[in-house]
Amino acid sequence: MRVAIQGFEGCFHQIAAQGYYGKNIEIECCASFPELVKKAKQQQVADVGVMAIENSIAGSILPNYSLLKNSGLHVIGEVYLHIKQHLMVLPGQKLEDIREVHSHHMALLQCADFLEKYPHMKLVETEDTALSAKHVQQKKLKSTAAIAGKLAAEIYGLEIIAPNIHTIKNNYTRFLVISPNGVTPEPEANKASVYFQTSHERGSLAKVLTQVAQAGINLSKIQSFPMPTKEWNYYFHADFEFENLEHFERGISKIEPLTEHLKVLGIYKKGNTH
Repeated sequence: MRVAIQGFEGCFHQIAAQGYYGKNIEIECCASFPELVKKAKQQQVADVGVMAIENSIAGSILPNYSLLKNSGLHVIGEVYLHIKQHLMVLPGQKLEDIREVHSHHMALLQCADFLEKYPHMKLVETEDTALSAKHVQQKKLKSTAAIAGKLAAEIYGLEIIAPNIHTIKNNYTRFLVISPNGVTPEPEANKASVYFQTSHERGSLAKVLTQVAQAGINLSKIQSFPMPTKEWNYYFHADFEFENLEHFERGISKIEPLTEHLKVLGIYKKGNTH
């Protein structure tokens, strides 16, 4: 299985991909999310892509919803990852030796309370957590630590001298598994991602949401986006949770007549947390 991910070897995207498909996968590293989507569409490059879509603290990654909508790709699964940040160094280095800490700016923010205890450490922002770990190993950077996930420490032979230094312990990221080929939903499928448009009339969205509720479908996510070609008109991305496929199909049959356009991006099984 060849999986396109955003980031470098050892990053959280790779951990998520391994959580979904197992460790025996090949990864295709991408510098950006648009590159990830592009490679996920090229079957000679990758079979699927794994793309972060939202975080329990930072919220939705809005550009990725637009990328997904315009890509023609299908959502075939999801996985949740518990984000754990660790301080790692070359073997033999100690906490008191560290003068610089390198990592992605979000990781530095996530570990702010820990880092404030060591004002002598200079914080250096980089483009990726795993890349920071790689640079410490490749350049033999003494007195320098990286903040990254456990997989990065394993790959680059670094020692974790301070584990779990993130301030908020319940930090989770949701990743979607995307594919150029739609798949037949598994019998135990209980979640779907859709997008739809409503008319620019009073109560049009409320009518859709009322039918969702009456169908007994749980609306676990709704995100609005402006339509560039129509001022003050919006389309919506929604995630529905349901008991079974028949349950979902009955609900969609009630919702579709109330929309101007509706597309099911994928029907899949609700993801596990790793």
